[in-house]
Amino acid sequence: MIPGQAWTAVSSTRTAFRRSLFQTLQVVTVRPVISHSHRHHQFSIGIGTLRTMATSTPAVGLINTPRDPNTLANYNNWRTVHTTTSLDILFEQQKLKGNVVHKLEAITDGESDEILLDSSHVQIHSVKANDEPVQWELLKRLEPYGSALKIKLDQTPKLNETIQVAIELETTALCTALQWLTPAQTSNKKHPYMFSQCQAIHARSIFPCQDTPDVKATFDFFIRSPLPVIASGIAAKDNPTSPSQDGSLQLYKFHQCVPIPAYLFALASGDIATAKIGPRSLVATGPEELESCRWELEADTEKYMEAAESLVFPYVWGQYNVLVLPPSFPYGGMENPVYTFATPTVISGDRQNVDVIAHELSHSWSGNLVSNASWEHFWLNEGWTTYLERRIQAAVHGGDQWRDFSAIIGWKALTDSVEQFGDQHEFTKLVIDLKGKDPDDAFSSIPYEKGFNFLYYIEKLISKPQFDRFIPHYFETWRGKSLDSYDFKTTLLEFFKDDEVTSKKLDTIDWDAWFYKPGLPPKPDFDTSLVDVAYRLADKWEKLESESTTGGATDSFRPSKSDMDGWSANQVVVFLERVLAFNKGLSAAHAGLLGEVYELKDTRNVEVSSRYYQIAMRSKVDAIKPFVTKLLGEVGRMKFVRPLYRGLIKLDYELAVETFEKNKDFYHPICRGMVAKDLFGSKQEKKKE
Repeated sequence: MIPGQAWTAVSSTRTAFRRSLFQTLQVVTVRPVISHSHRHHQFSIGIGTLRTMATSTPAVGLINTPRDPNTLANYNNWRTVHTTTSLDILFEQQKLKGNVVHKLEAITDGESDEILLDSSHVQIHSVKANDEPVQWELLKRLEPYGSALKIKLDQTPKLNETIQVAIELETTALCTALQWLTPAQTSNKKHPYMFSQCQAIHARSIFPCQDTPDVKATFDFFIRSPLPVIASGIAAKDNPTSPSQDGSLQLYKFHQCVPIPAYLFALASGDIATAKIGPRSLVATGPEELESCRWELEADTEKYMEAAESLVFPYVWGQYNVLVLPPSFPYGGMENPVYTFATPTVISGDRQNVDVIAHELSHSWSGNLVSNASWEHFWLNEGWTTYLERRIQAAVHGGDQWRDFSAIIGWKALTDSVEQFGDQHEFTKLVIDLKGKDPDDAFSSIPYEKGFNFLYYIEKLISKPQFDRFIPHYFETWRGKSLDSYDFKTTLLEFFKDDEVTSKKLDTIDWDAWFYKPGLPPKPDFDTSLVDVAYRLADKWEKLESESTTGGATDSFRPSKSDMDGWSANQVVVFLERVLAFNKGLSAAHAGLLGEVYELKDTRNVEVSSRYYQIAMRSKVDAIKPFVTKLLGEVGRMKFVRPLYRGLIKLDYELAVETFEKNKDFYHPICRGMVAKDLFGSKQEKKKE
């Protein structure tokens, strides 16, 4: 229990029953919606719950609707089994041009003579089915999901019949998945650069597809570029290894034999070099950064892989490589198969931030091999991955205190996210309602940390040895598939059904509360041995602040750099977050002293500097402004960018807007959009203060 907060059941188990009725002029999806106050189903209509699409003829019979509300594809009639992409990377025009061929299999028997694919701001030139031109149209745009591509077939295929759909296309300036960098935006200023970020629903802005994690397909990549290419598949041995001398296009081939959802399609191209960081791993990055990246990652990558394999089962993707991207990459990492796309903030020169790699590696099992069926169940990807990551940390670093240390940091991130949304907000639930919503708007630490805490709770409830028996079973059962939270529950209970003792323990889980209760879950009793020293130092600063404010006598505490002797960067982070959590912030004088004594302003470790900047901004330290604006022009990772802008909004709103306008083209489109919402959505509130 959380003090002062009842942890009660709030909803009944939601049904999986969903149907759609296809009519002559519209497709209406009717979804059962749970009433939280009454245990019965009601029906409502909307997107996600209502889709209106122009159609020429009614489909035959009743058709089950997809369980993913964030796709316009009729993937419960057709499933993509293989995709071949043949694309030219045209840097001068900042677009991809070529074709995509989907091999689609009918999963109903004579019930659908139309194929609906997700598409968003893609210019389509032609569509063929089995090499023959077919009727097609882009339906009216439906925000935020795009314009469905409707393909009319000459006949109604039988069950298991396959069709090859070939689409000639090019991306446009409105593509939300791609970022293009000029030579001036790269480290050596010699060549342009591009990379993709397709999660959650952005693959559809590169090519029409079934853009849902509930569909998985194998991939072939045939990519032409004047610069080296990275993709989410195994590279052909004869791929070029350096930029073309005359700027002509060179062919790069990749194959992904493990079925993946469309959001794991990934491309990057630029002046990229590679180096070994393990027996089955490479790092790829700019030539000038290659040595520092190699040094940062080579000590731990294989250790992480071996620890993960001992916990689950052997790695299935062949190679595990890391692409360290330019600084505008919006995430800490993206778990693209074969090549994790990683933020350069991992490269801090002290090997203190490489646990990001443990997280992305864990996705090789959780998320990539076993996937959430929709973004409403995102915790199945990220909660499991965070759990595996922390088990890896414990194995590599030597004990569960390391896992709990990371979990304590995560708990602070969780409380921050709940505070940001509000503790009754839909997005603070473990299972959320995304009908008619953009999954990007729900992105936060909640699925990571609330999901982790749910799995941690189950482990503590039934014992680690028992949960360790379940882990490989779960991933083997759902290997190559997608599932929702109810599938997870069923799998867990079924596994232990013959174990009377464990079954009784599992019967005590309040599933409705864990799935649907907003706000914070019960806080576990974490091992604080690695954070106590940080807490004690923070307490000294809080007492120092209190005594100076009240005019009372000060004790013997005199801040010194030696206060942090022997600390890890994460212990410094815990200390700073403790200071951030003070009910009353430090005075400007004490905030300035904090940065000066512990040399926090100029550290290369952004995890540390960004948190200190938040403390200084809260304390109205005007001298911190140039440090904040400088960092906001150098780092595009949303974990740092969004909190820094929020702090700057309160300190100097005009400077925040000016900084954003100066750097908005540096940020990835996803980051740019989210910061714009933070900035301009906060304007009226700012005026009220």
